[in-house]
Amino acid sequence: MSLTPSLVPRETLPQGVLSGLCAFLGYALGVLLDWIVTYLQLPSLQRLPRWVRVSGCSGSGAIGLACLYHSEDWQNAVRSVMNMAPVDGGHPLKIFGVAIVVCAILLAIGRSALWLARRIDRQIVRFVPRRLAMLSAYLLTGIVLWSLANDLLVRNVFRLLDSSYRQLDARFEPERPQPLASGKTGSAASLIEWQKLGRAGREFVASEAMPDDIARLAGTPAREPIRVYVGLPSGETVEDRARLALEELKRQGGFERTYLVIVTPTGTGWVDPASMDALEYLTGGDVASVAVQYSYLSSPLSLLAQQEYGSETAKALFSTIYGYWTGLPKDKRPKLYLHGLSLGAMNSQISAELFEMLGDPVQGALWSGPPFVSGTWAWLTRQRATGTPERLPEFRDGRLVRFMNQQGFSVPDERPWGSTRVVYLQYASDPIVFFDYRSFFRRPDWMREPRGPDVSPAMRWYPIVTGFQLTLDMLVAAATPAGYGHVYAVSHYVDAWHATLGLDDWSPQRRAALKAHLSSLQLRPNGGG
Repeated sequence: MSLTPSLVPRETLPQGVLSGLCAFLGYALGVLLDWIVTYLQLPSLQRLPRWVRVSGCSGSGAIGLACLYHSEDWQNAVRSVMNMAPVDGGHPLKIFGVAIVVCAILLAIGRSALWLARRIDRQIVRFVPRRLAMLSAYLLTGIVLWSLANDLLVRNVFRLLDSSYRQLDARFEPERPQPLASGKTGSAASLIEWQKLGRAGREFVASEAMPDDIARLAGTPAREPIRVYVGLPSGETVEDRARLALEELKRQGGFERTYLVIVTPTGTGWVDPASMDALEYLTGGDVASVAVQYSYLSSPLSLLAQQEYGSETAKALFSTIYGYWTGLPKDKRPKLYLHGLSLGAMNSQISAELFEMLGDPVQGALWSGPPFVSGTWAWLTRQRATGTPERLPEFRDGRLVRFMNQQGFSVPDERPWGSTRVVYLQYASDPIVFFDYRSFFRRPDWMREPRGPDVSPAMRWYPIVTGFQLTLDMLVAAATPAGYGHVYAVSHYVDAWHATLGLDDWSPQRRAALKAHLSSLQLRPNGGG
């Protein structure tokens, strides 16, 4: 069942690991059931006739081989939806080899744990009844293994990963020299040192759209966009980094632009260039963007190990920028927007407290690929209008919040907006958005409804297995082509930003030309995380 299609394509190694894990769990479940039967003094499964046991093993093996045979077609069913090349003919054999190794390692660990439990049981049984001793031995073994895994393995792994990501973040790329213009973040005149921007920060400030390119496509004069970024080493505390971002934004004249966007990056500090390019071209460069780094780890790891860091930084930056912005004359200040991708979307939603803005709200927000744990997104999805799908819900009359995917918005374009516009850009094939812990034991709503355009119709729900499939899908969700999974295409960002900003000077024909131009520029790897 682990070989059947899921949301995103899987390469040989992750698929083999998943299949080996599921094979081990199936075997472990059988061992557990047999132990329960024996413990309850019921007739053991081992007493079944030999031919029944042999037939059962042979039938299981035949089913496994049949699924392995079809695994190539199943993977290609997912890849064809995303216009990806099919897997090679040796795909099933490679999966089988990896799965056998993984299953054998897990079996060795499991049997070592049983050996330890039996040794403990022999010591305890001299003092307590036999069955109580057995239960105590298994409980103590579980505590010992959990402590070893958590204290020795998990903490050391996270420490090693944090150190590795930190070193990667500090590495300089020769193709990105320090800016010479004094108005740039990281220049000699900047309040933020080039060396302390970090890898993602240097990419962010050095890859902004050029005014000549924007003007050539827009057909009107353009300004040079402003990008402000503060790396983790630039300040001791989140408050220090937020104040530094404000001062650098003021120094560059960010509050004199028509649009100001507070960007919350992903876990590694990365900001999606597809989104920023779409924003800067649509606004004619008359926009300033500001972001502050909060972690070196990728988004999944940051969510597990440093979840509070992202929300604290996002809140501090928003509070600092918003506090200064509200003190400016309303007719002379920029329109203020929020933006974030993935973990950045979740933390950006947390940063802006509704009751703090009731008297002076921001103009809108664009959140793409919000993780399934995003509280605001989850509540809005649960409160969707009756009959609308989970993958593309409608919230009330659509005046405040609208959802969109590759095919557009959940409500007609002609429906009027309110004074604040919030847009969620999400793909049905994005497991980071649509994972649910309950998928282990309950079919999710998005699998009961008509599938999204990017989800294979061959996908089916299986207890336990589908939960593990979606878990693995989250780890490889950024390995898809742009426009699928967790990789958001610049063409969809164009429509999302156009709606969020409420622009009326970009006709569908001009937007189509912009999408074609930006798509040709976006032939660069996804550095997100």
